Order: sequence, then structure tokens, then C-alpha cells
Amino acid sequence: MTAPKIGTVMWPVRSWPEAGELWRRAEDLGFRHAWVYDHLAWRGATPWYDAYTTLAAAATVTSRVRIGTLVTSPNFRHPVPAAHAIKTIDHVSGGRLTVGIGAGGTRRTSDAGVLGGREWTPAERASRFAEWTELLDRLLTGPETSFEGTYYSAREVVEEPGCVQRPRVPFVIAGDGPRGMRVAARHGAGWVTSGHAEGREPQDVVRSRLAALTAACEAEGRELDDLVLMTGFTEEPWLESPAAFADLAGRYAELGITEIVVHWPRPGTPFDADMNVFEAVAADYGEAR
Repeated sequence: MTAPKIGTVMWPVRSWPEAGELWRRAEDLGFRHAWVYDHLAWRGATPWYDAYTTLAAAATVTSRVRIGTLVTSPNFRHPVPAAHAIKTIDHVSGGRLTVGIGAGGTRRTSDAGVLGGREWTPAERASRFAEWTELLDRLLTGPETSFEGTYYSAREVVEEPGCVQRPRVPFVIAGDGPRGMRVAARHGAGWVTSGHAEGREPQDVVRSRLAALTAACEAEGRELDDLVLMTGFTEEPWLESPAAFADLAGRYAELGITEIVVHWPRPGTPFDADMNVFEAVAADYGEAR
């Protein structure tokens, strides 16, 4: 059994150059990947800087760590300008970008409904997510894209110069329901979950979701390389101690999880943690291991 790789979520709440120092530190600590949430705010937290602009800046102050969104939100982004930014960041980073994609949150305090109009039903949100991802895939693989969908369209969009990574940057898809898993199986290099479900044990949740994902992949005739677990959304004590992390990482590795993401400790929030433990975990599971 191979130990999971480890990454961290970087909070886009500090201005540059202070934020740049934290990105450099994440790389120096040995994290394999560093991510940023794509919102206009997050549960009402401000300031909250733009994810894509932050990644472009982070790419210039790092050289090894993979960077990415976890996850890009269709709530306020259209696939055409998103694809243009993604290609640019992939070039700036030298091919270190991974794009996480999800259906978008439902909280007004983050970004749901910020463009106005009626609220999306769960079914419409899932349909938009699937169409958004399909169009982004086409835009990044080109060479020229025209598309007329139910929710999104594009006209004669030229793909050149394309991504550094071929055929395009990898997608990691966040989708726990059947439709989301089909999107992951069709377009993803990986899949991400938090293991959270009311009234259920997280490991049981992940086990059952992985079984459903396997079925979706078999239907598409594909396998996913990266199975990502977002920590911090259940009661599991991931950063209580290095031993606690090792125990949980081993349990999830047995289920098939290949990547574990912890949040950079943020004082005054549920994501606070002892920096000594955080750094010890990075040393045990990071690039220097």
C-alpha cells in the first residue's frame, strides 16, 4: 500500500507579497500540491482574493509544487474566459496547474446567485456543471471551438497556444452524486470528496462513494489516477498529532485514497491547528519523504 500524497489549501485572504511568502513556505515544507478555493467570498469571509489571479502570482514564486483550484465555481465563471486564464497559468507555472471543478456552492455568503436571476434548482446546477465541464474540455483541447449548449455557448474560440500539459491541464472533479461521478469518469484525471454526510461515518461514506465512482468509471471505460480527500469537514482529528494523521492516512489509503489535502492552519476558525503538527505532517508525507 502506497502512502497518500499530501497537499494544502491556501487561504486567499492575505495581500501580496505576504501571501507569496506563504506559498513559498508551502513548497519549502514539501507539500506535493497547494490549492485555493474559487469564490468571491467564503462563508462571508473577506477579504477574499481571486483564485486564478492568486495562482498566476503563486506560479511565479514557486517552482516545484503543483498548484490548482479546489474547486473552480460555475456560479460566476464562464468557460471561455476561464479556459483563457487556465492556459495562461499553465504556461506561467511551467505545466504545474491542476484545475478542480465543482457544481458551485449554494451559499449567498460565498458566491451563489451573485450574477442575479432566479435560483438554480439542484437538477439545473448539476446540468450546468456537466455542460460547463464539457465545454471547458473542448476549449482546452481545440484547435477551434464553437458550442451551443443549454446554458453556455462559444463561437469560434481559438485554442492556440494551448496548454503546456497535453492534451490539456488535468481536471479533478468534485461530485458525490451519480451525475457528478459521471462527469468525473468522463473528463477527470481525478475525483475529490470530503467524506461528509450527516449521520454517517466518514470512512463509510468514502467507501460507498468510491464503489459508485468505480461503477461510473467502468461505464466510461476509464480509470482515475487521483482520488483526493479533503479533510477538515468531518470530526476526524487529522491535525491533532502526527500519529493521528498517520492512522487516518493509513485507513483511507486502504480504501483507495491517493491524495490527502489539509488546510493551512487559520487561527480563529474551525481550521486552526498546531503549526508544529502541521509541519511535522508535511515532513512525513511531503516531497522530502
